[in-house]
Amino acid sequence: MSQIPVEAFFQKAKSLSIIDVRTTDEFAKGHIPGAINIPIFSNEERIIVGTKYKQQSRDTAMAEAIHFISQKVDFYLDEIAKLNRKEILVHCWRGGMRSAGMASLFQADGYKVHILDGGYKNYRNAVLKSFDQPLKLLILGGMTGCGKSDVLKEIENLGEQIVDLEGIAHHKGSAFGALGQLPQPTIEQFENKLHAVFSKLNLCKPIWLEDESQLVGKVRIPKPLFDQIRKAKVFKLELSKELRIKRLVNEYTDFDKNLIVNSIQNISRRLGGMATKQAIEAVEKNDFTAAIDIVLFYYDKTYSYGLSQREGQTIISLKLDENDPKNTAKKLIEGELWKSPV
Repeated sequence: MSQIPVEAFFQKAKSLSIIDVRTTDEFAKGHIPGAINIPIFSNEERIIVGTKYKQQSRDTAMAEAIHFISQKVDFYLDEIAKLNRKEILVHCWRGGMRSAGMASLFQADGYKVHILDGGYKNYRNAVLKSFDQPLKLLILGGMTGCGKSDVLKEIENLGEQIVDLEGIAHHKGSAFGALGQLPQPTIEQFENKLHAVFSKLNLCKPIWLEDESQLVGKVRIPKPLFDQIRKAKVFKLELSKELRIKRLVNEYTDFDKNLIVNSIQNISRRLGGMATKQAIEAVEKNDFTAAIDIVLFYYDKTYSYGLSQREGQTIISLKLDENDPKNTAKKLIEGELWKSPV
């Protein structure tokens, strides 16, 4: 078996399966996207082995570890056989006993095994460091309901590079952003997924992102990346409030009214007592147009303030007469706005 650095591991991961032998709890907190979890120890077994190592001796801990492993050899080999691969990548937390033990077992069964030098810890260091690299970002901005997400998808359809922050975060960024979404990843896993997306792009070419706050739901955009977003050129979509309300009515009113009411209550301190009461009453009467109109007053004010804090930034407005994401994307990519220096 071979110990390989992170860079080489990434290259091999394009064609080989990654086996993460850490516990299910460790894996759930964060893992390399695409990795397969075959835990050498259960969560409880890891605690037992670690306790014996600290309180008794290394030899005692090793004996306990071997006892646990010996009972599950068939399980490990059955799981690895499902991959139908004879060359694999293996890692644990620091590239120590767990990955070495599993790699030895797999190698004895005829597999060619590569261990990640420094383990998942080294991978995480590489992920966090990657957000420091300079990027050519173009930011798609605009008030809530102007269709930024749909325009971003159309920009991608035109062959441009994008990063869908909201898609990776499983959240649309507002108090209503969790509606209809999968559970959010941990902050650690969000960073891992974000790194995986950027690693597939040409970083010498422009990359489009939607304008976001640093917090997207409960996950946080890494500060070095967020700082670059705040300094990048912004293309601000300007769609009438009437059309924005119409878009939002179509987007959100299929959800359970109780979920919508809960979302309104989550921003009650910012809306104010009277506005919150009026918005909830409108929802209960199925007057979603009125409810969204009330809520937009808060979001429009918040967005305008955020845009005003972008000191020294280039902000280019694109006034839209219709809700047509495909045509808007074409205007951005093919028009004079695109030709101005990045």
